Amino acid sequence: MNEVVKFHFNVDGDSFTSAGQASVQVKKNLRQIGISPETIRRVSIAMYEGEINMVIHAGGGVADIMVYEDHIDIILEDNGPGIENIDLAMQEGYSTAPDNIRSLGFGAGMGLPNMKRYTDSMEVTSELGKGTKIVMKVNI
Repeated sequence: MNEVVKFHFNVDGDSFTSAGQASVQVKKNLRQIGISPETIRRVSIAMYEGEINMVIHAGGGVADIMVYEDHIDIILEDNGPGIENIDLAMQEGYSTAPDNIRSLGFGAGMGLPNMKRYTDSMEVTSELGKGTKIVMKVNI
């Protein structure tokens, strides 16, 4: 694969029923271009966790995926409230999700840790009142 393959998705922040649609579509697209099942699994988990976080905390956002010969970049961006303390947010079990979200089974504080666990690198930048950008890389 000499050319970069790109996918772009808008993540709807109004509904949990639509959360995960981008990761499902990416899974299908990666399968069609011959990416290994293990790489697809890692990308799908990281994407899904990011989508859920955008719905819970930011009212949605965008996801861009670039498939290179040796790796896949996942870029998630939102215009939400931002993350006040990234180091704290990276700790397993830490969550700022409200009780109504937790009662639905979301907001357990595993989103960012799982995103980091299933990728080869992850960088989080956030500005309060402006939003968050997460750049992840999964090696093929």
